[in-house]
Amino acid sequence: MGKKLFDIYFTIGVIAMALLAILVIFAVIARYFFSLSWKQLAEFNTTLFAFTTFWGMGINIIKDEHVMIDILYDNVKPAHKRWLAIVNHLIVLVVDLVFTWQGFKYVAVAGKQISQGMEIPMKYMYGIMPVCGVICAVCVVIKIAMLFTADISYFAPKNKALSKEDPA
Repeated sequence: MGKKLFDIYFTIGVIAMALLAILVIFAVIARYFFSLSWKQLAEFNTTLFAFTTFWGMGINIIKDEHVMIDILYDNVKPAHKRWLAIVNHLIVLVVDLVFTWQGFKYVAVAGKQISQGMEIPMKYMYGIMPVCGVICAVCVVIKIAMLFTADISYFAPKNKALSKEDPA
């Protein structure tokens, strides 16, 4: 069940990214070759870009694709890495919850305005932040649970070039 939910989550991100790429290419061709531009399309592209950015937060947590400086982390014993990783993800969770709370507050204040391009309430555009923040928080909690139950081999050094192990 969890794998299927993640696959759906990931697929939505891939589709949004593909749509963004297609629409940006279309907008550039229309503008530079035919002198055509649409404020609605430009605003939709900006919104879609924000969506793909915030949607990807949870994906990066689950797949361990977030930015990490691991030169020191790789030299820690695997048993200690589990606890470092859990503390790290608890910090990420706190930051994400603050981001989400502030996002909800911002939507409440600025969400009543009407967008200039698509002429819809801004709450639909700004709402991307807190909604994706909630999804990311769920992903962080899932990741913490995974870290608690992971086999010790999960914490083996990931950056072989900098680890002290002999090359194979």
